[in-house]
Amino acid sequence: MSLLWISLFSLFTAQFLKIFFIKPLNISTFFTAGGMPSSHSAFVASLTTTVGLKYGINSDLFAIVTVFSLIVTYDASGVRRAVGEQANVINNMIKHLEIRSYEEDKQIIKKDLKELIGHTPIEVVSGIVLGIILAFINWFYLL
Repeated sequence: MSLLWISLFSLFTAQFLKIFFIKPLNISTFFTAGGMPSSHSAFVASLTTTVGLKYGINSDLFAIVTVFSLIVTYDASGVRRAVGEQANVINNMIKHLEIRSYEEDKQIIKKDLKELIGHTPIEVVSGIVLGIILAFINWFYLL
């Protein structure tokens, strides 16, 4: 498989595995962000690994892809996780205070904000490991 295809395969594999890790078991979790394993991390890890295998770890392309991967995984576990935690706090505040808008019958927000957006460190690491394993399988057995 090409660089793009193995990366996409890693992403979809991670998304598929989320169905079994997020409870209750629900097929719609395939289309959600967050959760175990991180599909973002699997995607960039497989890309980085394949680039390293194909062009060498001393290549400029490997350096660029590695920096890109570090940014993506940091964002998945840092910034996006913080957004999810803030959504949890806001949802709890609104439920607790029962805040209403100026119109008596309408709430400020119609539904809860999405809380499962980012990843815990173990979810990111599991995505990285999945991506690396799939890249090696692709490189050594499928090419």
